[in-house]
Amino acid sequence: MSNQKKSGLDIDLGNLCSKDAFGWAKKTFSNRTNKAGAAALKVDGVFSNMLQFGDQRIGIASDGIGTKIELAERTGIYDTLGFDLVAMVADDLATAGFEPTNISNIIDVDHLDRDTINGLMKGLSEACDFCAMSISGGEIAELGNRISGYGDGMHFNWCSTAIGILPEELEKPFDGTAIKAGDKVIALKGRGFRSNGFSLIRRIMEASFGEAWHNEAYDDNQTWGEALLTPSLIFTPVITKMIKTGVQLSGVAHITGGGIIDNFQRVLKANELGAQLDNLFEPLEVMQRLMKLGNVAAEDAYLYWNMGNGMLVVADEGQVNQVLETATSLGYEAQIAGTITSERKITLQTASAKLQGTY
Repeated sequence: MSNQKKSGLDIDLGNLCSKDAFGWAKKTFSNRTNKAGAAALKVDGVFSNMLQFGDQRIGIASDGIGTKIELAERTGIYDTLGFDLVAMVADDLATAGFEPTNISNIIDVDHLDRDTINGLMKGLSEACDFCAMSISGGEIAELGNRISGYGDGMHFNWCSTAIGILPEELEKPFDGTAIKAGDKVIALKGRGFRSNGFSLIRRIMEASFGEAWHNEAYDDNQTWGEALLTPSLIFTPVITKMIKTGVQLSGVAHITGGGIIDNFQRVLKANELGAQLDNLFEPLEVMQRLMKLGNVAAEDAYLYWNMGNGMLVVADEGQVNQVLETATSLGYEAQIAGTITSERKITLQTASAKLQGTY
């Protein structure tokens, strides 16, 4: 399987649509020039933006959890999705150096179910506790048959917007301009698929096990549905601690939809750099099993999934030990994954293949 569209998604088209949308958004930036709320980051492809309110530098990011929602509908487990929702926006803010502070969310539903809403918000509350954020706004919108899903329960879509502050330790957000050839890349190990690549996952599972694939045993302790629902590990606390304790970071990449190459090039293109990544974390077991089930080539797996590497941190070689020690002190797994190079090419050397991408 080596065709993007077989997965039900076209990443290249998605990038083009995002570029178009940003073009229209950028036209409005001048409406706030020299006023409160002026947009400070005017380059496309960034994970979040910064708004200027006098001396206050506020970051803002929006995202949702996509079709991972179907896993909750299939398993009846709703109190973990909040970690996925927070991870998508908080970790996007963290990639620019912002400390996430507040989140607002919108739950679009076909009909209301109090227990389901309670489970969703319980998980969101716990996720916000994990990274010291406040749920400061939200809406539940009943949209009838505009919303559909799996089974007979409440169907919904869930998105959020988060804001954060740029710590006084940083002169400006991370924008890639501090990265240089020779810097080291440190990978932070994730758990599960976060909120990306589930269209491909569902196709593989249904082809392998039929319509009720979520009930198939993954191991002695959980079903496939439960294994795939594994909540995202939120990296915001470790990035925030690094900044607050004076660890000098050059850049950070959140590995979401589009995989390592597509997301990492966003922070490397400012200085037209590349990377040699030859010591990434091995793909998680669940990812390796899905690759076998669906006959998914490594080049496609690394395009759609994070493959166990949820975040990449770039730092000068002299800062590496502090990065690793800080991560370990908070219970995160981290390792040196590679080195920044002077050419516009990202090379991934994995156990099964050598993958390359240019931009």
